[in-house]
Amino acid sequence: MGVDDFTLNEEGAIIGCPKCKGRALRKDGHKYRATKPKKQLWKCYSCGARTLSPLIIEPPKFTVDQKYKDAIEDLPITELISHRKRKFEVKQGARKNKGLINIDININGPIGIAHFGDPHIDDDGTDIAQILAYTDLINNTDGMFAGNLGDIQNNWVGRLAALYSAQSTTAKESWRLTEYFVSKLSWIYLVAGNHDVWSGDGDPLEFMMRDHKGIYERWGARMNLRFPNGKEVRINARHTFKGNSIWNTAHGVSRAIQTGWRDHILTCGHTHVSGYQVLKDPSSGLVSHGLQVASFKMIDGYADKLGLDDKNIFNCPVTIIDPRYEDQDNRLITTIFDPEKAADYLTFLRQDYNKLKGNKTSKNK
Repeated sequence: MGVDDFTLNEEGAIIGCPKCKGRALRKDGHKYRATKPKKQLWKCYSCGARTLSPLIIEPPKFTVDQKYKDAIEDLPITELISHRKRKFEVKQGARKNKGLINIDININGPIGIAHFGDPHIDDDGTDIAQILAYTDLINNTDGMFAGNLGDIQNNWVGRLAALYSAQSTTAKESWRLTEYFVSKLSWIYLVAGNHDVWSGDGDPLEFMMRDHKGIYERWGARMNLRFPNGKEVRINARHTFKGNSIWNTAHGVSRAIQTGWRDHILTCGHTHVSGYQVLKDPSSGLVSHGLQVASFKMIDGYADKLGLDDKNIFNCPVTIIDPRYEDQDNRLITTIFDPEKAADYLTFLRQDYNKLKGNKTSKNK
């Protein structure tokens, strides 16, 4: 800065040196006082004098109402830091509470959980009749519950919104179908997939699940089912698990089991292929069932474009849990790919359970 230049303070006034009246000042640190805020120190280029109170040579050409400036003022840094600390504590607590979510099963005996693979309910290539048939089957089968692994609809947003022109269902109709499907079942869990989360923070699915007792989480949820007899069964449901293999369609979920997840049931969707693997932990004897669930989108132009093989074998497998058995017993969990056969088997098991329970009650009288 030269001696002919001038300096503006924070209010926009031209300031100068109170000693020599020169207008070329530069900031020269601050003066700190114990009981008052720090104050700007200025140094004059002309005479070298330093001052805390520069001379006002020319007032600012305009002044904004201080009330307005106060209204848009940011939080003081100490308050901002306190807020961030609290936000982290809340988020950390929420993650801890969601690490393994306890769900109390309030009915005795065996139960079944039908795991819906990606429905894409608004797509022209989706078998919506099959979705609704399974929905009715679940509602009419005692002890049967439902879970969804993500991507209920296409939910084309942003640059992908143009894809609505390639399907007969509008965006509004898609949300109507989604709401209808969500309302039809008593969900133990509903996981949002990549198509679902494209909606951003204003999550319609979260709003739709507000009156449901089940769990709604983005990407995945890990649950601990607690039965009346004290048995506990862990379920790990995600939209997808890390890892793919051309040799094993269940590679991702199998990898999750073998790299540390000690859950009885692990299940995921996303890839629109079917895969199944049962693994036993050699140290604990825990038997884990890994399910890669396909989609109800039976005709997929995107898959055709990429030349992908049709590997859709099952899109709504049912895991039947009989809490009378221990972790090492293969009767604890039975996986059936056909929901209708699963409903028949579950009905048989529950009738058998109730019959045995009735006989025990009669003997105790």
